[in-house]
Amino acid sequence: MNTTSIDPEIPFRTRLRPRWLPREMVVAPFLDPDTVAPRPTPRTALLINPFYPKDAHASFGKHVLTPTLALTSFAGATPEHWSVSYWDENLLHGRPPFDPMPEVVGITVHLTFAQRAYALAHWYRSRGSKVILGGLHILSCPDEAAPHADALAIGDGVQLWPRILADVGHGTLQPVYRVMYENEYREDPAPRRRLLPRKNFLTTTSLIATRGCHNRCGFCYLSTEGLRMPYRVRDVQQIVSEFAADDQPYAVFVDNNLGSRPEYLRALCKGMRPLEKIWSAAITLDVTDDPSVIREMALAGCTGVFIGFESLSDSNITGARKRSPRTDDYARRVRILHDHGIQVNGSFVLGFDGDRRDVFATTAQWIEENRLECATFHILTPYPGTPLFRQIESERRLLHRDWSKYDTGHVVFRPKQMTVEELEQGYGWIYQRLFSHTSIWRRRPDDWRAIAPYLAMSYLYKRSNRFWHLLIKHDLVHTVWHPLVEWTRRRHLKFRARLAMEDSPAWETHATSGSVVSAGV
Repeated sequence: MNTTSIDPEIPFRTRLRPRWLPREMVVAPFLDPDTVAPRPTPRTALLINPFYPKDAHASFGKHVLTPTLALTSFAGATPEHWSVSYWDENLLHGRPPFDPMPEVVGITVHLTFAQRAYALAHWYRSRGSKVILGGLHILSCPDEAAPHADALAIGDGVQLWPRILADVGHGTLQPVYRVMYENEYREDPAPRRRLLPRKNFLTTTSLIATRGCHNRCGFCYLSTEGLRMPYRVRDVQQIVSEFAADDQPYAVFVDNNLGSRPEYLRALCKGMRPLEKIWSAAITLDVTDDPSVIREMALAGCTGVFIGFESLSDSNITGARKRSPRTDDYARRVRILHDHGIQVNGSFVLGFDGDRRDVFATTAQWIEENRLECATFHILTPYPGTPLFRQIESERRLLHRDWSKYDTGHVVFRPKQMTVEELEQGYGWIYQRLFSHTSIWRRRPDDWRAIAPYLAMSYLYKRSNRFWHLLIKHDLVHTVWHPLVEWTRRRHLKFRARLAMEDSPAWETHATSGSVVSAGV
């Protein structure tokens, strides 16, 4: 596809339009310090996903695509004689409940909402609950978190949770529990999805088949010091059974990289194919080394993939310690996915040391030329405990340690080859550009039969935050989206039937897919 070259200075001459962002999407629910709560009820546990401010540049839909697996997995590990409930503050239902008052409160902590997690912990602890804090931020900053909790769960909370509850029951709760992710993953219990408010999510079928990644990128949380997470897989039949049991037409694999072992992915696809459902997953681009694996993915119902391209510069990729194909081969590999009816949501990091002012125009032009259906952008962010953080800190380039701004939407360090203001402006511009009517149209599929679903996906996800806010606030996400997802599934069944009848690749048979469901939003 031929496109007009984008002037590298355009991002800095363009006025950014104000983004609509309602107060309840940026301000956490009020915790009344004067509220009188009942005494804690023995053997009751409450699991909380704390509120975090939303980025106006991105789709609000990403927050209700599928629930976090961490807390439902803890619920699955909860002993039967305990009563457990789940609360996600991001569903706009207000602050977490306190009647009955839980004996134990488990809170997952990410650095961007650490202060909210600590505020919740204080509120419940001051009323007699035992508060357990877990999550990656607890691993990277345990000394910071310790004063806010009765106990820290460092590492694999699924293994630790039953031990913690047993110690609470015996009155022997310890201040720190620690275990890494070195057990056989297939031994973990299935998530307890029945706790979830199904009406609030596009799908409640969030699946995880593998743990870990064959990469250890310097900016990724998987490279956090002290984190040991060897690559593990679950039995194919475990995943197939979970997918079938949740009775949803669409699943989201939340694996860091579902394709780290291509032969396992091939086996998984063959196991899921009879389900006649659709799904999306995060993979790395090297899975296209063998196009036959991509074909198996399409035949098994894969409608979209989320790929961390990260950068179009080989030196940036090498500097990040990521094993990846050469960037000049990215386009060919994207075509392999498109030729099998699989949409691509590309993730790009902005602000590497090799990035100059032209990175924004260059990245936008490549995305449009290669017709990526979706793109997600992240300002390079040095997470505590990672090699990147240690590097930036040693170079005295950190601007502050306000973790709430370490959300990949704010600049928290001094870039090498542009100013802080230029990186912020470029980030805002590239989202504005890629979500524009013109860019959406330029990235339409070659096949006319896939254009309508593509446009529906683009506008419903990327240009409809007011609509998403309405759906989230009034518990209508599943009600509105389910018919569209089911329509996509039926279309994909016809597509894969045509693909299965031919030995030729999809592009030679003129088969077409098309989905209103994005691989992440």
